[in-house]
Amino acid sequence: MEELVKLGREFVQAMLDRRGIAHVEDIYAESAESVEAVVPPGRDVRIAKRRGAIKAKREDWVAKHDIHKLDVDGPYVHPPNRFGVRYEVEVTQKATGRRMTLREIAVYSVEDGRIVREEFFMFPK
Repeated sequence: MEELVKLGREFVQAMLDRRGIAHVEDIYAESAESVEAVVPPGRDVRIAKRRGAIKAKREDWVAKHDIHKLDVDGPYVHPPNRFGVRYEVEVTQKATGRRMTLREIAVYSVEDGRIVREEFFMFPK
């Protein structure tokens, strides 16, 4: 469990330090999957497969939003191989100028010290 807690804390700190894109290379397995609760606006798939696609998804999201506030809380561990993180983000969509607060929970599955799957749960409106 100590390794799971350590990995979770490193992950949360990277997000707080706004190193979430760069950190993908360090912490995700090459074959990792990222599963959104719904198909995000402007995208045609709900599941990003492989580390490169996860990194590209994050880069695209950051490019399309101005981030005003980022709260990240966790990790909440579920031994032997999962942890959860709570997010609350205030952003403005660059294309529309719409400001909004997004809230979600993500659950991360770990194998051999790397994230192999992330699943996002959205807070309904």
